[in-house]
Amino acid sequence: MAEKIDFYFPPPESLGGWRALADAGEVRELAGIDLQGLDAARAWNAGLGIASSIAIVRRGYLVAEWYERGTDPNARFNIYSCSKSFTGTAYGVFLDDVRQGRVESAEAVGLESRAYDFIPEGHPLSDPRKAQITLRHLLSMSSGIRGEATGIRGIPVAEGVNRFEGALGRAPLFSATAPGEQWASQLVAEPGTHWDYSDPAFVHLSLAFSYIVGQEMAPFLQERVTDPIGIEAMSWDALGIEDGRIGQHTNASSGVNISARELARFGYLMLRGGIWAGQQLVPRWWLELATRASQPYQPGYGLTWWTNSEGALWDGVPRDAFAAMGFNTNLCCVIPSLDLVIVRIGAGPTEDTEVIAAPFLAAVADSVVG
Repeated sequence: MAEKIDFYFPPPESLGGWRALADAGEVRELAGIDLQGLDAARAWNAGLGIASSIAIVRRGYLVAEWYERGTDPNARFNIYSCSKSFTGTAYGVFLDDVRQGRVESAEAVGLESRAYDFIPEGHPLSDPRKAQITLRHLLSMSSGIRGEATGIRGIPVAEGVNRFEGALGRAPLFSATAPGEQWASQLVAEPGTHWDYSDPAFVHLSLAFSYIVGQEMAPFLQERVTDPIGIEAMSWDALGIEDGRIGQHTNASSGVNISARELARFGYLMLRGGIWAGQQLVPRWWLELATRASQPYQPGYGLTWWTNSEGALWDGVPRDAFAAMGFNTNLCCVIPSLDLVIVRIGAGPTEDTEVIAAPFLAAVADSVVG
């Protein structure tokens, strides 16, 4: 199908946005999608009975968008952990700057750099093994810092406590599944030997980025990626409180608020290998690395992207598929071999996105006819 890709890039929404097709014959002829074949996907989402937005892009055409429970094309949702893929993209862009010699003060920074060298707030270390945690460990969820496997979902702290203090192991966390105080102070495994989906670990990347780059991730990514691809109405929440110590930083693990059409732009940038209108905004080497299995313990996870590269996530979906996924069944799935981007954002359901969305993704993939 590669010969049919024409490398179209949509103008911003304020200037017309995505080119769209509605006629079933044109959708089949130009976009290679059977609209009737999408009925199962639409029925799945409508049957959830939850406010949501869906956008499906094939060959650069917006071939379907559905809005449930009062939403519309301008509706924005907090996409929760989909935000992690935005964090990974910011790191990929900066690490490429280092590789290309575009930053003089960060020559030694790379994936194998020790994270706590850039997190002065984390010293003295609460566990000496933390000194071995690298940026790669944090980006791949293999740092050994406690997370969902031990009942810690998010970073639940007491009122008035900076969540970064909880993430660094300097304040207690409170688990819905384990009684009493829980602490992230001691690692559950040596770095690089264990996989656990851990928000306390992941927000270390907020602190490290601010220290290394001298800029918060949100404005960095806006300047380098989201503005150039025409995203106009996205916001990215900060994490923390003004406590006179750590303060607030871009929330590496959550807090991107965006519409379905604009999230589709982000996915489309990845579909096009990090290129937008002739500009290499995200390095190709980073995308190739980030969208394949990053460690042997959870083959469905790359570097901030979920990946089907080992066939570990979704039956009936091509192996080159990868996705940003978050709480409330938020997702942005990219399937390069089908020239396809699938976005679903909403206010629920709360079940694990990679599980509950599997039939939806398979139904959309099955609608491709050419």
